[in-house]
Amino acid sequence: MNNKNKLLVLSFCTLALAGLAQTASASGYTQTRYPIVLTHGMLGFDSLLGVDYWYGIPAALRRDGAQVYVTEVSQLNTSELRGEELLAQVEEIVALSGQPKVNLIGHSHGGPTIRYVAAVRPDLVASVTSVGAPHKGSDVADLIRQIPEGSAGEAFVAGLTNAMGALINFLSGSSSTAPQDSLGSLESLNSEGAARFNAKYPQGIPTSECGEGAYQVNGVRYYSWSGTSPLTNPLDISDAMMGAGALAFDEANDGLVGRCSSHLGMVIRDNYRMNHLDEVNQVFGLTSLFETDPLSVYRQHANRLKTAGL
Repeated sequence: MNNKNKLLVLSFCTLALAGLAQTASASGYTQTRYPIVLTHGMLGFDSLLGVDYWYGIPAALRRDGAQVYVTEVSQLNTSELRGEELLAQVEEIVALSGQPKVNLIGHSHGGPTIRYVAAVRPDLVASVTSVGAPHKGSDVADLIRQIPEGSAGEAFVAGLTNAMGALINFLSGSSSTAPQDSLGSLESLNSEGAARFNAKYPQGIPTSECGEGAYQVNGVRYYSWSGTSPLTNPLDISDAMMGAGALAFDEANDGLVGRCSSHLGMVIRDNYRMNHLDEVNQVFGLTSLFETDPLSVYRQHANRLKTAGL
């Protein structure tokens, strides 16, 4: 074979390999029928000083076909107000995408937030997926709520937390103009506030103490998953905070949310070796080496939604 023919064969092989790589990257594994919409938790953001809240997750989902939107709602407020802010964004996403519905995924306080949207506008929602959300309240919130109402201590903690929320709102360039309301967040996330919210919006909530909820309500599919390992990586600076939060619980938890409280609809798994921040691949992807990569968990779930026709 002469040099010219060798070059032709080499060029053909290179093009073929490039085509295979392109096909593999666009396999459609995560290509859901409806767009995926991500909603952050308390003191969350879309991107802060170049760091994404959903660290690496949108790119991992988009790589194989998913259409992904990242939303931003009030850092500190009630589930209902956050839900109204999210609803306005969902309506915009539906208009932009040309699809009649979305698949909502909410982390932490994002769980009740997306539940509100699905409850009041089920026609816009194909599925709700809760990740580490305190649907029956958080023991940490209950502990904080023991600070006497109207006291100087409450005013100090609320003021400090509101200032933190306002700073995150500013640095992330958030479109939310609602005043920061840490006490509203606290009332939404403690057990009494969660019970009141569940009475108004019971879709997908388990009726037993630690069971599953309805898999489908008003045409909306409900899913949940969570972790139960507050300490997962010695290099992760957030582990100390998660370990301290875990002291408030008498049950397995992720550092901020108890295992049973995280249940909603179909429970995919409630004992990943992850803490509350690992569930969104934070901090900077420093998660347990002995557990499935969080990015893979999200990709698997996108494929689950795709297989369900969602």
